[in-house]
Amino acid sequence: MDAADFYTGIVAESYALLKSEDFPAERYADFIAASGEPALELGCGDGDPLLELRRRGFDVEGVDASADLLARCAARAEAAGLEVVTHQQRFEELDLSRSYRSIFLAGPTLNLLPNDDLALLALRRVREHLADDGSVLVPLWVPAPAGPEEFGAVREATADDGSRLTFVALSEDYDAQRRTRTTAVRYGRHTAEGEELTDRDWVIHWHTQESFAGLAREAGLQVADLTDLHGSPVTGDEEQFIFTLTR
Repeated sequence: MDAADFYTGIVAESYALLKSEDFPAERYADFIAASGEPALELGCGDGDPLLELRRRGFDVEGVDASADLLARCAARAEAAGLEVVTHQQRFEELDLSRSYRSIFLAGPTLNLLPNDDLALLALRRVREHLADDGSVLVPLWVPAPAGPEEFGAVREATADDGSRLTFVALSEDYDAQRRTRTTAVRYGRHTAEGEELTDRDWVIHWHTQESFAGLAREAGLQVADLTDLHGSPVTGDEEQFIFTLTR
């Protein structure tokens, strides 16, 4: 399922409350301070860390494929008294009117593109929007197969209106050859009046350090750095790692 269709309805409403990982603004503030402005966050979703970066005065815009997530971002920005520029576009179709010295993803959002062909198109569009002296920060994730204890386990949170939001993984197809993990998931909204359930297939396509470096070179980008999440050199077996790319 296309990310623009996945993050709709209950899924978009639940995203901020039920996501398994947060992305503090400090890492991206440091990146922008070093690489320069203007900046662009790919996959800005409903505004983390984009809104905090705007609050700190950075010239940063956001792009996301999901209209529902961008609507939530706009509502949060208005409530916080912040001005923010966002664009509803797919990564592989990125077509904006300016170039950026800092382009980044706050988390392994590129893994949502379901194959190498789309990832290559996205990297080519990123290169076209990158200033000559700019850089790109790309976190990536190599997921392990889910353990049996993860299926049926319910993650839940309470929405602003008091309804109970839930997420549960039902089953998984893990294809190491294609580097894809497809998880059947169910989102729910539960109230005194009843429940609303939405089933989705959550597709993750991962890249090895070598395969992604090859895609970057094919897109006309150079690998300037490769680290773990803490900024240390990679040892080769990390589940998550971060590429810094330049033209």
